[in-house]
Amino acid sequence: MPVTRSETNPSPRREELLEAAYAYALRGGLGELSLRPLAEEIHSSPRVLLYLFGSKDGLIRALLARARADELEAVRKAAPEVRVGVGPVARALWRWLSDDAHRGLLRLWVESYGRSLIDPDGPWAGFARDTVEDWLALLARSQPAAWRDTEAARAQRTLVLAVLRGALLDLLATGDGARTTAALHLQLDLLE
Repeated sequence: MPVTRSETNPSPRREELLEAAYAYALRGGLGELSLRPLAEEIHSSPRVLLYLFGSKDGLIRALLARARADELEAVRKAAPEVRVGVGPVARALWRWLSDDAHRGLLRLWVESYGRSLIDPDGPWAGFARDTVEDWLALLARSQPAAWRDTEAARAQRTLVLAVLRGALLDLLATGDGARTTAALHLQLDLLE
């Protein structure tokens, strides 16, 4: 898909509308996104959105990129920068993931991840794979450099990622923070 001029040289108005649309998506998701209600909510028009983002798919891609950047920045801040091991980093990440303040972003992430699997050629293309790679890279930073590139280290990162994401899905579905936290800690205790 060609890159539009507004993507390579974003205007202040595009950035302003992207932020407003992102706030809208955090409240209600992207699944049933319709340009007219969105434009009305963010004090714009469908025509302006189409001009600035090229298409509805272009707007969705911009929103996904914005959400992914927000998620990565937040989890990097949540995870210790020192090489303390996957377990302590996973615990720090879980504290961030299980905080009620992040529910909108995490629901948007789950929706986008799922849609990326169902519609691999649409605006969601690559989102799931890219976020897996993001998180595995983050977890790799916590492993000793001499061990990081081994099959065992990759398997450990994959297991921790699966546990984090599984617990997150369960937490979002049930709201049961105590049970999901206990399960996560039980699994991480087995790794340490």
